[in-house]
Amino acid sequence: MNIHEYQAKELFDKFNVPSPKGTVANTPEEARAAAEAITSGQIVVKAQVHAGGRGKGTFKNGFQGGVHLVKTADEAAEIAEKMIGQTLVTHQTGEEGKLVSKVLIAEAVDIEKEYYLAILMDRDSRSPVIVISTEGGVNIEDVAENTPELIHNEAVHPLAGLQPYEVRKLCKKLGFAGDQAKQFAKLLKSLFNLFLECDCSMVEINPLVTTPDGQVLALDAKFDFDDNALYRQPEIAAMHDPTEEDPREVEAAKFGLNYIGLDGNIACLVNGAGLAMSTMDIIKHYGGDPANFLDVGGGATQEQVANAFKIILSDPNVKGILVNIFGGIMDCDVIAKGIVAACGEVDMNIPLIIRLEGNNVAAGRETLKTSGIDLITGDDLADAAEKVVKAIAA
Repeated sequence: MNIHEYQAKELFDKFNVPSPKGTVANTPEEARAAAEAITSGQIVVKAQVHAGGRGKGTFKNGFQGGVHLVKTADEAAEIAEKMIGQTLVTHQTGEEGKLVSKVLIAEAVDIEKEYYLAILMDRDSRSPVIVISTEGGVNIEDVAENTPELIHNEAVHPLAGLQPYEVRKLCKKLGFAGDQAKQFAKLLKSLFNLFLECDCSMVEINPLVTTPDGQVLALDAKFDFDDNALYRQPEIAAMHDPTEEDPREVEAAKFGLNYIGLDGNIACLVNGAGLAMSTMDIIKHYGGDPANFLDVGGGATQEQVANAFKIILSDPNVKGILVNIFGGIMDCDVIAKGIVAACGEVDMNIPLIIRLEGNNVAAGRETLKTSGIDLITGDDLADAAEKVVKAIAA
């Protein structure tokens, strides 16, 4: 789960991570009031969407940039009016863009130098890893590709926690000394505590900055949280903004389905993440393009399967459906009855190819055979994939 920048600032305040003060605004009037409360000089107005590249983005109304510096409260309100309710397109949103419903009104600080700082979970070392670079404020991917020597990692033992010598190593790599080293050490310890306490899978500060008067501040942040731990993080879960997600993914989550929309035209309904990945691969092998990743899990009910079909068919790009079920825990007849129920509730006017194997497969095949549904069966996964690709090309 991701959160907005203004919510990240709320967490920074809670865990004493130094950052410029800011207030979220839902209307131009709220933006004016928030700007009037800032007395330190320039003000920054930032569109709040879950996407990078906001500063270089373009609104569909023609307004340029999702990040603007202003000097007065009236200017802040004027900029907010041009952003709120409009769709912002950046290199991360795709052509469809994202609707801006809020803006962040924050202090604008003078920047002496920008750095990169992140904490993430590393599967290889099975521990949190701190990633730093003296090259902040740019795409860290470009730094990794072109100048990887400027990126440094420090794995932290999951039981011992962040140690003073590790902090000193990181300070040296970034070139911090004296009071700035002390500030960075305090900031990093607070951020690491936040990372653990809130069950984060990633916290990225880009940029971390120093100011002409010697301050070390977290200027912008992105958070990612472990979805499996949200049950014990009610305050974090409450920050979830479903309007930032694909509505099909939001709908699928209501029924305990794992769904990710893709750009293709062959929908997949599969039980098991590994099998779903294999199914998408073999569709590509035969020249097709998957329209989604949809894992109904190992113990899906008839209702879940029916709703999965409805979500699949809500995508206007879908021209064919491949159902690939290998029943272990899953009962193939449950899947078959779910398919029959779904076809009775929706207008199934596209090719449906089904491959069933495993637990209670004979009953499942009989349910489909006697249902009267127009479908094509696959003898195995390769056969089913080849048939669905041919069917939509016919």
